[in-house]
Amino acid sequence: MNDSNNSRRDFLRKSSFLALAGLGTQLFSSSILKAAGGSGLNSHAEFTLPPLPYAYDALEPHIDKMTMEIHHDKHHMAYVTNLNKAVAEGNIHATLEELIFNASKYSMPVRNNAGGHWNHSFFWKIMKPGGGGVPSGKIAEAINASFVSFDEFKTKFNDAAMKRFGSGWAWLAVDANGKLAIGSTPNQDNPLMDVSDFKGTPIMGIDVWEHAYYLKYQNKRADYVGAWWNLVNWEEVAANLNLAGKK
Repeated sequence: MNDSNNSRRDFLRKSSFLALAGLGTQLFSSSILKAAGGSGLNSHAEFTLPPLPYAYDALEPHIDKMTMEIHHDKHHMAYVTNLNKAVAEGNIHATLEELIFNASKYSMPVRNNAGGHWNHSFFWKIMKPGGGGVPSGKIAEAINASFVSFDEFKTKFNDAAMKRFGSGWAWLAVDANGKLAIGSTPNQDNPLMDVSDFKGTPIMGIDVWEHAYYLKYQNKRADYVGAWWNLVNWEEVAANLNLAGKK
């Protein structure tokens, strides 16, 4: 009887392992989602606002204290609040991963607020006090392999951020072929969504909504984007690259 039970447990463990192995890119993307800090692992629990990983004034002079307070405590909190409201009204029981991957199946309030929650949870960790500079190690190798040089990469990334009309995001992502790609998405969409024209697993992103920079830079998006490079947390970007399965 014990042998039978043990065999059944071994079978279930092996079956679960094989099922996970078949997820491929989605599994890597799910790891990135969890790393962002807002995965909503309990599908029946309310989504919550993650704390900033640094003080409100820690990113000065590049991003000011008041902008960070409003951006995190007001804008991000609103996405969390409205997401909880939207999933409750729709009687939706899903993780943040499921809402993101299957955005086309849900209403615009769910899509917009799930995206806003995920994007901002990801964004806070992409920055750090005393960041910036030129990356090293595997992330530098990957950038050079895909864009020839770091300077060329920065030029293309800045171009994506500047040419995103209206509100949205610019991203560095790992595409389906395992290579780095630069693109942008409107509003609170991101490359993980099935509705996105630019698809991949994001490893770095910049918020180019006006609320991310207007108090300090007014309409000068280029100045904000230029200053933002002084905050990039390359260790986090490298960790995201590793999670995305880039070898």
